[in-house]
Amino acid sequence: MMTAKAVSVVLAPDDSALAASALPLVDAALAGDGPVRLRLVSEGQDVEVPRPALAAMGRALAVLAEGDSVTVLPTRTELTTQRAADILRVSRPFLIGLLEAGEIDFRKVGSHRRVRAASLAAYMKADDARRRAAADELSAEAYDLGLI
Repeated sequence: MMTAKAVSVVLAPDDSALAASALPLVDAALAGDGPVRLRLVSEGQDVEVPRPALAAMGRALAVLAEGDSVTVLPTRTELTTQRAADILRVSRPFLIGLLEAGEIDFRKVGSHRRVRAASLAAYMKADDARRRAAADELSAEAYDLGLI
């Protein structure tokens, strides 16, 4: 079993194109139920992976296909406030405000705050939902006003 560590992946442009071409096949494989069988051409073998693992790989491929990088963090990983702020793309003082307001769970180790990756992911998911709802509301209002 592997030790829980963050893994970052950045692809070369040619590999980003390969990731993009793999996406439709990964999406098609996700349509069924149960484990998914993948062929490892270089090994000449098939391997079964859980469907949720393939879904995570598909999401990573989508991001990589756009030329962005991906970092995989085990949910039990604890992050420094600076690393958590970097992931959210906010300042460290802004993040600390979110922590102190109870928006994101954290614990103190001495005088230092530690943020669990799972808590950060939950906040990001909720924040995305709030943003989508606000955008939908603005779109509906623009439509009602005849702006679109």
